[in-house]
This record gives sequence, C-alpha cells and structure tokens, in this order.
Amino acid sequence: MQAYKRAPTRGINWVADGFALWKRNPALITYLTFGYLLILVVLSIIPVIGQAVAALTMPMVSLGVLNGTLAAHQGRKVGPDILFSGFKRNVHGLITVGGIYLLGTLLALAATALVDGGTLAKIMIGGQPLTEEVANTPGLLEASLLATALTTPLMMAYWFAAMLVGWQGLSAPKAMFFSLVACWRNWQAFFLYSLSIFFLVLGAPALLIAVVAQASPMLASLLTIPLPLIAIPIVFATFLPNALDVFGRDIAPNAH
Repeated sequence: MQAYKRAPTRGINWVADGFALWKRNPALITYLTFGYLLILVVLSIIPVIGQAVAALTMPMVSLGVLNGTLAAHQGRKVGPDILFSGFKRNVHGLITVGGIYLLGTLLALAATALVDGGTLAKIMIGGQPLTEEVANTPGLLEASLLATALTTPLMMAYWFAAMLVGWQGLSAPKAMFFSLVACWRNWQAFFLYSLSIFFLVLGAPALLIAVVAQASPMLASLLTIPLPLIAIPIVFATFLPNALDVFGRDIAPNAH
C-alpha cells in the first residue's frame, strides 16, 4: 500500500470528480450525507455521554458513507442499509480510531485552557452559548488559533483512517499514521481542495443568490433552502475520488 503524491491541481479535480459522482446517483449520496449527519446529531444529544458516543461511532458511519459512494461509483444498486455497513467489519479498530480522535481533541482543548482559562473548551464541550460577552473573553482568539494548530495534524491522521481500517484491515495506529503521511505528502492538493470546497459550499451559492436577488428577492430567499441540500452531498461525494486518487483504485474492495 502506498500513498501517492499528487499534483496540487488534483485538489480541484477531486471536487469535479465528486460532482460527477453525485450526478450518477444524487438520491443515494443525499441519503448517505444527511443520514450520516442525522445519526451523529441524534447521538450527540444523549445526556452526558452523547458527544463521546458520537465520536466513537463516527468512523463506522463514515465508512458506510464511503461504501455507499463506492457503490455509486461502481454502478451497483444498494439498499438503505449500506449506511450501516461500516459496523460489519473491524469494528474494534474503527472504535479505536474514534477513541484516539476523541482523546486528541480533548487534549487539544485542555491545552487551550492555558490561554483563555477554559472558555473555548466550555463552548465546544459544555455547550456554553457564544454570546457577545463570551466572544470578547481575553485569549479566546488565541485559544482558537492554538486549537486549530493542534487539531490539524489530528484531522490529517483521521482523514483516511476509517477507510484503511475498514477496507485494508490495518490497526488504528497504523491507519492513522498512513493517513497523516498521505495528507502531508499532498498538502498542496488538500489546500486547493479546501478552497474549492469553500467556494462550492459558500462562495458559489452566495454569488448565485446575490445575482438572483437583483431580479427577485423572493426567489433568492427560496434558493437558500435547496442549495445546501445540493452542495453538502457533493462535498461528501468528493471523499471517494480523493481516497482513490491518493491511494490508488486498488485500495477499494471490488473497485473497477
């Protein structure tokens, strides 16, 4: 198994390929996207343990999304249960990935308490409302920057980990190491990928709505509802082209 170094412009191609994949089966990919989000939201509202349960479950549901998008890529017909297919193999390894990610996030938030006295941690974990008074807390901006710096490598280690554990049977630490290396080797492509995603989710819809608003403010208001329902599933569809490009198409089971 090898993580290939791709040209920076591939980051833009991942978004284009994701759009093409979404067009193949928009109903399935939309179901996978909002099913994933709904599962995590429902789990996270469980009193006391909700956020921890959601974090531990996230790798399995993420793998289910990848399995579903892979089916769309291969032209296979699958049922709604594909979203839960990540619970069928190497569950222990996937839970471990979620546990490492959760622990790393908590440690990063704990570190920010040295800067802002724990305000950011209370917002993220304790559900403290972000009021104007809280936003003006001394050190909150610095704490947010520190949290970003600390969690970025963690997110890189998590990015491909569920796929490598579920599809290749790697242990959680090994999968997260390979994921970190793969993201680091392709940081330029990921940078352009992030910019493309930002434009797709925020820039393009905002521009379209602004243009339409010149002719019909009412129509522009109506567009604010369906555009996210289209843009967010397209973002989810980009994950598979990204993975197949960085690790090669043989990384996927039954890929063709």
